[in-house]
Amino acid sequence: MRPRRAYPSDLSDARWELIEPVLSAWRAERRSRALEFGRLPQHELREIMDAILYVDRTGGQWRYLPHDFPPWETVYGYFGRWQKDGVFAQLTGLLGELVRQREGRAAKPSACLIDAQSIETSTSVPRSGQGIDAGKKIVGRKRSIITDTLGLLLAVLVTAANVQDPAAGTHLLDQVATTHPGLRRIWVDGGYRKHLVEHAATLGINMEIVERAPGTKGFTPAPKRWAVERTYGWLMLHRRLVRDYETLPAEAMIHLAMADLMARRLTGESTVSWRDPIKPNQPPIPG
Repeated sequence: MRPRRAYPSDLSDARWELIEPVLSAWRAERRSRALEFGRLPQHELREIMDAILYVDRTGGQWRYLPHDFPPWETVYGYFGRWQKDGVFAQLTGLLGELVRQREGRAAKPSACLIDAQSIETSTSVPRSGQGIDAGKKIVGRKRSIITDTLGLLLAVLVTAANVQDPAAGTHLLDQVATTHPGLRRIWVDGGYRKHLVEHAATLGINMEIVERAPGTKGFTPAPKRWAVERTYGWLMLHRRLVRDYETLPAEAMIHLAMADLMARRLTGESTVSWRDPIKPNQPPIPG
């Protein structure tokens, strides 16, 4: 029996079964290289992951982790090592393949979508890591993502907000062309027109620019590209991503959120919203 009451962000037994093999393999590999100096781990991997998910879902600071989790220094240390070793990206890739197969698709996609989101930063982000998105009038960072046609994350890059979309897109295309060599088509908006069409062609990927209909006002889902726009909505269910709090660009937080969403999808568990269901005659809960 677990020694504490569960938080809504905690892994269920079913979701833990999905990710446990990856984390256990990581720990076994480190121990085989004697990186833990022969000491037995003091904390269970599940408790560490629960604590990291708590930060991602609630948006709290590492130092403010509840005391019934392992010490925040330990949790943050694991997060840093998992980020460096690509564990979160590995989870996203493996769970994404399982979701695609569940939906009757091939494990590896042949088409994808790309989009960027500028987000404000907190005071913990160094000025050198920020920029100004002149079009959206946002001072902060930019998250560029590539998803499959289901909206499942394939790659992510975090840059200063003044980095142009084609520059970030070039880096992402090179990345997904290596990890997903079967990609043959990508849909983008007009912001990626410059230089990127030619670069995609050199990778064997046909790029199609999707424009909004003339005279369109307000928010209207773009044909084909609505799936990647929806993905940003999914990610915003994790409060840590509503603003960029990371001192260093942390694509890992985005991979973690996507892994959480896909694990819930595979186990049939709904994603908990920020608010509990409101009962009749009950005032809204702030926050």
